[in-house]
Amino acid sequence: MSKSTFVADILSNTRNRAVLAAWSQLALPDGWLVAGCLFQTVWNLSSGRPAEEGIKDYDIFYFDGDDLSEAAEAAVQARVDRALGHLGVNIEVKNQARVHLWYPEHFGHPYPRLRRTQDGIDRFLVPATCVAVRPANGSVEVYAPHGLDGLYAGVLTPNPLTDHRDLFRAKAASYQTRWPWLRIEEAAAGAR
Repeated sequence: MSKSTFVADILSNTRNRAVLAAWSQLALPDGWLVAGCLFQTVWNLSSGRPAEEGIKDYDIFYFDGDDLSEAAEAAVQARVDRALGHLGVNIEVKNQARVHLWYPEHFGHPYPRLRRTQDGIDRFLVPATCVAVRPANGSVEVYAPHGLDGLYAGVLTPNPLTDHRDLFRAKAASYQTRWPWLRIEEAAAGAR
């Protein structure tokens, strides 16, 4: 699948479009709109549903290695809430420089210290969902380290970088409940 098709699809979600339109106001270092609001938009369209249907939150990642405090992240969240609160959706902002501080306690698995925002995107539990976008030079930059074919084919495999099978199985089952045509293929991670 082409990046231009992906961009057209994710922009059919008016909330994604509004977030990207306000991007300069957010002033996020190495900021990206990521995850569910993108791949769930694609899956909704593939299912003949409205683009925005059932998307519970819109995730934004950024990277600030100079301040790993919860307070700094909360201040960024507040700034984003002020800029985008009119959308009436839950927008979650996470500093990828500090994920290693809370992930092990929250999810029960180790997590390495990251060097950039894309490192966090690379580690999503399902490679087909490793997607992110941001405005760049009058267009939309796409980051999809595993390509887009798996996303459009609806193939869910474990990510070898973050092979936490318990978390993968729960997430994949949740996705399949909402989009029954998705295929879970656990053996694929071991074959890579």
